[in-house]
Amino acid sequence: MPKNKGKGGKNVKRGKNGNLEETRRDLLFKEFGQAYAQVVRMLGGGRVQLQCYDGVSRQGLIRGTMRRRVWINTGDIVLVGLREFQEGKADIIHKYTTEEARNLQSYGELPATAKINQTAIDMAMDGGEEEEDMGFDFDEI
Repeated sequence: MPKNKGKGGKNVKRGKNGNLEETRRDLLFKEFGQAYAQVVRMLGGGRVQLQCYDGVSRQGLIRGTMRRRVWINTGDIVLVGLREFQEGKADIIHKYTTEEARNLQSYGELPATAKINQTAIDMAMDGGEEEEDMGFDFDEI
């Protein structure tokens, strides 16, 4: 049998899972032709439904360098590049962590009403915010 001359298996090549400490990275602000958005739902095939903070709902495409490296979930705040030739579509450029999204909100880049750490369950619950009228008041009884 041949002797092992390498440094280890696939976990060594991937950088071992023990190094999960996040490094501090610079905060990316939007430029011309870009917008901030929140992921509404995953559509599959690297596509997501986005609600941009300019009030437009768009379909987003996760760019190739982010696929299988950066996991995007519903409720995440992302930076998207707007397409000039397709109004209803955008490309996801960057995903913000919750801390970075809070910093963007404190700088005034995101509106104060933006829900930063909102999951799919929270979004579904917020859809039924309107009170249902039961036909009687408890004050009258």
